[in-house]
Amino acid sequence: MKVIPHAHGRVLEIGAGAGANFALYDPAKVSEVVAIEPSEPLRQQAVAAAHPAGLKIDVRDAVGENLPFENASFDTVVTTYTLCSVGNAERVLAELRRVLKPGGTLLFLEHGRAPDAPVLKWQKRIEPLWKRAMGNCHLTRPVSSAIAGAGFKIEESGARYLDDMPRWAGWTEWGSATKA
Repeated sequence: MKVIPHAHGRVLEIGAGAGANFALYDPAKVSEVVAIEPSEPLRQQAVAAAHPAGLKIDVRDAVGENLPFENASFDTVVTTYTLCSVGNAERVLAELRRVLKPGGTLLFLEHGRAPDAPVLKWQKRIEPLWKRAMGNCHLTRPVSSAIAGAGFKIEESGARYLDDMPRWAGWTEWGSATKA
């Protein structure tokens, strides 16, 4: 599932990084993208990132655990490869739920906890060093179950190991969820 093309209305993208997703938004369906990124160098790159003509993009300094937005202010929230590295994933998911409008959509593409015991064993071994080297990236964080546990209803999802990646780093889940 390609998640970004499903975005609609006013969109919040958390952990926008250098803005790689911006070019994928459809300005016929998206009125505005508000992107947060706590890293100053990445934020500067995001501001300069390519995006479709006519698409309004507002890049801000913020963290997912404390979103500076009113309740129910976004139609869609997007998270791609971000939940693994936030300080408190449960708090971030609660904030995402708070800022989504009733019936709003969470689109996600994340890597995390593998379902296979031998792979998970390696993830647990590698994770302490991996977090230090890779900006707090947690290999063992659950994805879909954490989203469901935060009060979202998973509508569509998929999961698999990425090709050309070691299995301990390649478990990926994607989908859409609505604010339950």
